Amino acid sequence: MTDELLFEVDGHVAVITINRPAKLNSMTPEMAYALEAAVAECNKSNTIRCVIVTGAGERAFCAGSDIRTLDDYATPWEFRNRGDYCDAIRLCLKPTIAAVNGYAFGGGLETAMSCDIRIASSNAQFAAPEIKLGWIGGGGMAVHLAHSVGPSNAALMIMTGDPISARQAKDWNLVSDVVPLPDLLDRAKTIASRAPIAAETAKINLKAAFSMPVEKAIEYERDLQTICFATADAAEGRAAFKEKRPPVFKRR
Repeated sequence: MTDELLFEVDGHVAVITINRPAKLNSMTPEMAYALEAAVAECNKSNTIRCVIVTGAGERAFCAGSDIRTLDDYATPWEFRNRGDYCDAIRLCLKPTIAAVNGYAFGGGLETAMSCDIRIASSNAQFAAPEIKLGWIGGGGMAVHLAHSVGPSNAALMIMTGDPISARQAKDWNLVSDVVPLPDLLDRAKTIASRAPIAAETAKINLKAAFSMPVEKAIEYERDLQTICFATADAAEGRAAFKEKRPPVFKRR
């Protein structure tokens, strides 16, 4: 691990903080490897129910890869096969929430889009600025933007590199909510109170919805529903409903 990437667990919530505020929380290869280790820890935990990714300070969520490190790769192939922080987030089995405070530029935007849910502070900005430097994003920029904001808006962001505000990101469905900065982490923790197996299954189901034909996706969803229905947590949910009390879920 590294001091430039913090990993904390508070109850059922894991918080991964990109901790390089003096450099707008830009990512180094060492930080990418630390993120992979943090995600592996979350995946094997029976207590963690959601994972929040955020940035240290108020200026930036993440400004993407530290450009100063990109010339350290000996060959283009070495660059192609580098450890990628967006890939690490997509491997997380638990629901992931990007708590976007400030700039989410380049790989920072891809980091946010690699999470299942994006909540933004009112001062957040989003951009795909790689084209201004001579390249394009490589961590899922085009596919995630196209699914989130539509083809024309995705083309506008990728081909101009210009930023959009948090409010515009909300209007374009890039983020789910915009809240004052002091409320950001509390807003992101909501999922931790939900049934954990159902939440993890919902994540699997949503991935399938984007890659399967409609009929197969519905069939798959019904199978996943049956698996959830057979859990002790589902029985607890039904009992709590009948007894008019909050459920106590145990991930069983």
